[in-house]
Amino acid sequence: MDDSDPAEQPGGPDLEAARNACPVSHSELRARRAAEDATLADLIDRFAADDHQAFADFYDQTAARVHGMALRVVLSASHAEEITQEVFLQVWRSAHEFDATRGTAMGWLMTLAHRRAVDRVRSEQSDTNRRTAYATRNADREHDQVLESVSEHLEAEAVAACLDVLTQTQHESVRLAYYDGLTYREIADNLGVAVPTIKTRIRDGLVKLKACLGVNAIA
Repeated sequence: MDDSDPAEQPGGPDLEAARNACPVSHSELRARRAAEDATLADLIDRFAADDHQAFADFYDQTAARVHGMALRVVLSASHAEEITQEVFLQVWRSAHEFDATRGTAMGWLMTLAHRRAVDRVRSEQSDTNRRTAYATRNADREHDQVLESVSEHLEAEAVAACLDVLTQTQHESVRLAYYDGLTYREIADNLGVAVPTIKTRIRDGLVKLKACLGVNAIA
């Protein structure tokens, strides 16, 4: 039995670690990328002709990259997943548009992914802007309603205060007409006075009210 240190043996852990640590040369990296792109381009050609298995293989080899691209742009895992599905649906439908003479398969795919992600960001921003504008309009409307309510309340208080400038008979006639909604005849019957007299009291009372309210509005 050999009791020597495995690290001292040819092909031991140190040599293996050195091999693993050895960086891939640029030429080898380019060769790998070219081979990968050729494979992807071939898959695109195949599923452009309705080869479903080719599309499944293409998806398996590239979905993680598309998702990563989308995630970096939209910063939302759920949106990135939706975008990934949308991109591959677009890829399936537009596979015949891919032209290997104009760029790589991966470049084409990532361009579609980036455009889709940017469109989603713009759409979300537009939706946010619409919601903000809607909220602002509603806030303004509620504010206007409050102002209107306050204004009506103040006007009611002003009218109530101005009623004090009327004579007792004018006050009674105006109150029955405008607060109780009685007709001239009903007011006349209620007060035991002739209808023309009631009309005169209400007319004179309104003149005084208008004058009083006009003074208050100026003040």
